[in-house]
Amino acid sequence: MIEVIFLGVGEAFDEELPNTSILIHYRAGTSLVTLLLDCGFTAPPQFWREEPDVDILDGIWISHFHGDHSLGLPALLVRFWEEGRSKVLTLLGQKGIDTFTRKSLDLAYPGFYERLKFPIRFLEVEPKKEVEIFGLTLQSAENSHSQRDLALRIDAQGKSIYYSGDGKPTPESMALAKGSQLIIHEAFHMETDLPGHGTAIGSIDMAKRCEASNLALVHIQRNVRRQVIDRIQKFTNLSGSLNVIVPEPGYKITL
Repeated sequence: MIEVIFLGVGEAFDEELPNTSILIHYRAGTSLVTLLLDCGFTAPPQFWREEPDVDILDGIWISHFHGDHSLGLPALLVRFWEEGRSKVLTLLGQKGIDTFTRKSLDLAYPGFYERLKFPIRFLEVEPKKEVEIFGLTLQSAENSHSQRDLALRIDAQGKSIYYSGDGKPTPESMALAKGSQLIIHEAFHMETDLPGHGTAIGSIDMAKRCEASNLALVHIQRNVRRQVIDRIQKFTNLSGSLNVIVPEPGYKITL
């Protein structure tokens, strides 16, 4: 069983919705694995509301180094330290995830990296490299974005989740998403083609071509989101058997 919790669904500068951040719970037998997908500057409070247990989180995936996807790390790590976390934490991402984490923490809270009392492990998940961790299989592919962004595919016991991070699909990310039960995709605009960003219409087309079962549209531009919600029934009619959702913070889906 995989439970997906949408902690945040907003874009970088939304005054109402926290940054897009997804919590994954995977249960295999009696073991529970918890993975956080992206941690922007407004994401940590959403995490703490959902998960007060300081040791529950096993790993954090960072899709790219823009602030709304990564600069919540210092607050999260220092609160873990403050509350006495002891369990090892694995930070996953593209090449440079270790350097970025150290620099961002040192900028926000100088000297705290050395004071952390729980171990941090860094693991790169670069394209064409399959990684097995926590009983999950992880693969990545580059999306088209203004900063290098890696989409992530998570597989476990015949279930699969694809998370775009930011950006337009590429042939490589399309191949990675093929057959996913759930695609979580950035849809910054309805259908306006902006450099480095996806659209709602384009994401639906991608999900249909990838034969996905469910599509969650996130990271929608704050002034466009209402338009997308108002047209969700039309999207559903266009998508056939594809289940299209525009989740609110706290929305949960189980695969």
